[in-house]
Amino acid sequence: MKYGLELQQNIFPPWRLSYIAYDVLKQELKTRQLEHGWTDQDEAEFVQLLDNELAKVYDFVNAKLSEIDARIMYCERTIQSLQRNQSTTAEMANSSYSMMDEALTEILFDVNDLSRFTRVNYTAIQKILKKHDKWTHLNLKQAYVAKLRDKPLDKQRFDVAIIYISALHDICRHRGRPPTGNSAAGADQNAFERATAKYWIHPDNITEVKAIIMLHLPVLIFNKNKKYESSDSAISSVYFDNRNYDLYTGRLQRDEGSEAIRFRWYGPTDSKNIFIERKTHHAAWLDGASVKDRFRLDESQVNSFVDGRLTANAIANDLRQKNADPSTIDDVHFIASGVQESFRDKQLEPMLRVFYNRTAFQLPGDQRLRISLDTDMTFIREDHIDGRQRRHPATNWRRNDLGVDPPFDYVSESDILRFPYAVLETKLQTHLGQEPPEWLTKLIESHLVHEVPRFSKYLHGASHFYRERLPLLPWWLAELNVDIRKPRSEHIGLTRSRSFKPLIDGRYRRAMIEETERANQQAIMDHHGSPATLVGKGTPSSPPSTPKRQGSFQSAKKGGFNLPWSRPSTPDYASVPMKTGPGYQSSNSLPLPLPEKGGDWRSSRTLQDQASKGSKWIEKMWGDGRSADEGSTYKRQRVKVRVEPKVFFANERTFISWLQFCALLLTVALSLLNFGDSTARIAGGLFISISALVSIYALYRFEKRAWMINRRIDGRYDDLWGPAVLCTLLIAALAVS
Repeated sequence: MKYGLELQQNIFPPWRLSYIAYDVLKQELKTRQLEHGWTDQDEAEFVQLLDNELAKVYDFVNAKLSEIDARIMYCERTIQSLQRNQSTTAEMANSSYSMMDEALTEILFDVNDLSRFTRVNYTAIQKILKKHDKWTHLNLKQAYVAKLRDKPLDKQRFDVAIIYISALHDICRHRGRPPTGNSAAGADQNAFERATAKYWIHPDNITEVKAIIMLHLPVLIFNKNKKYESSDSAISSVYFDNRNYDLYTGRLQRDEGSEAIRFRWYGPTDSKNIFIERKTHHAAWLDGASVKDRFRLDESQVNSFVDGRLTANAIANDLRQKNADPSTIDDVHFIASGVQESFRDKQLEPMLRVFYNRTAFQLPGDQRLRISLDTDMTFIREDHIDGRQRRHPATNWRRNDLGVDPPFDYVSESDILRFPYAVLETKLQTHLGQEPPEWLTKLIESHLVHEVPRFSKYLHGASHFYRERLPLLPWWLAELNVDIRKPRSEHIGLTRSRSFKPLIDGRYRRAMIEETERANQQAIMDHHGSPATLVGKGTPSSPPSTPKRQGSFQSAKKGGFNLPWSRPSTPDYASVPMKTGPGYQSSNSLPLPLPEKGGDWRSSRTLQDQASKGSKWIEKMWGDGRSADEGSTYKRQRVKVRVEPKVFFANERTFISWLQFCALLLTVALSLLNFGDSTARIAGGLFISISALVSIYALYRFEKRAWMINRRIDGRYDDLWGPAVLCTLLIAALAVS
């Protein structure tokens, strides 16, 4: 398929005019080339056109990002107000959290759309540069790199937004309840069994996959007391092997007891914590179970550990002086002695560095299911096999000339391999009998991912750099020669309806939530359960820890944000019983109005209390739809349903429309009274009377509808008599005049 057609298929209609004019640029390039030879003036004019298109796209992305920032900050302020307001009833808090959840979902869809937008336009620019160089025999693509760096179209810019939305979404999902787990528990990865599956994800689908996972699992942040920075997601690992590639061969053939040894650190290169990790296939000491175990060293100790000066006994003694747990000391001693034995017996040396940015998804403190998504994966040589010294000094355990700044343009092309896809990894603790949830099964069977069983980062990098020295190569290398993208499934992933409303797996999110709520309500009416014990699909039975975020999203873009623990601020909605039967009245069932900046929830509460007190005269006029006998029993049980804010706004708009007509009629009446003759003054007086009557009637209808909406009364909300009476009065006034 030609890229022009592909671009048209991927355009998001509301943003159509902001996309790069690919066809126009292509036509300019082709027309000028056919009319005459390509001249310097043609080159200058074409570059100017391309600059204008790049600036248009870049400015649009920045404007949308600013809009997304503002919406996230508004949701943040509102959620913090909900958490601080202890007097809010459980039902109102539940309704407000639901509104914020929907708002965050809408923002998440916009982030996904904006990510696709940047990806499509970046690809279009690359395609048009390639065509230009092919037809003109110039090298504009290389010369244009500097301009693309000045105006980057980089999807990595959305990661902070996704993490922020995840934190707020998790608070809304659990209605601001206090944390019960510890996110730091996810960092303990010593000696646990798990079943792992790996998938490749095309760059076009990365943000969508992140968003889908985030709707079910929160982004895991190990240290919530530290401001989040882009480098926090960086993971670097140095893999060790010998010149016979024994570890490579053993892992590829999956020999019994084969191992992989790597030194890993998180974040920037100057991190002091280095994790010595060993992965063993069918470990003999665990009755044939595969395991990954590790321990921590200071960076200054690593070289001493590699050459044997820092022994396992010394490491264990150091832990004893720190009063570490005896079982931990034994484990570390066992791992350290095993790793050092491999270094001595197999003559291991640094071979390869693997870098990537990781987004992990997991319920804090719950390791039964963990999902990680690795992007910007890069392989860099660390060895001296070809006679070139890459590490200084040569005995150092890693290179010192590398940072955590992909795409590592300063590294020689012969020393680097940039992996074209992201890698999704799912980890299930099989010894706990964990089964994959339904949403995860649907995701991994969709068009968004491409399964690659047994994919290994080290094996892939080594097979690229040392291919001529290796007798065996991984099977998945052939997969790199095919396009892993698949036709889009109709009801899978994040899509939009014809009216551009968000759809999750072809359904509205509210429909999914309401289906769960209806099931819960049916169980309540059937007396098969209580709200406190019913849990909907995708909702954990025990709420995970939900961070309460402080600061602002804008500050996160500049330097990061804090994610300290939240405190309990609202009662559990699930613990409030559903009232039905005699004397039932759903008072205070509406969500509180969302506060603007500097707003006060208490003032909103006061207004609502006053409205409740002033509603008695309305009940006398219209009744509340119940039997006059308060002791009678209803044949039909009442179930509270959520009222959309747009219902109240529609009522207000109708009232304002009537007032606008009254104002217009009053203007005509005053003109007749001031500038007309006696007959005109009579008509003016009639018009003033009609205007006054209509305004009073409009207020009456507004209050009645508001009262009916507040009490969820099934009745007629349209006006049968008002328009007819108004037309009759106007015709009569015109006839008199």
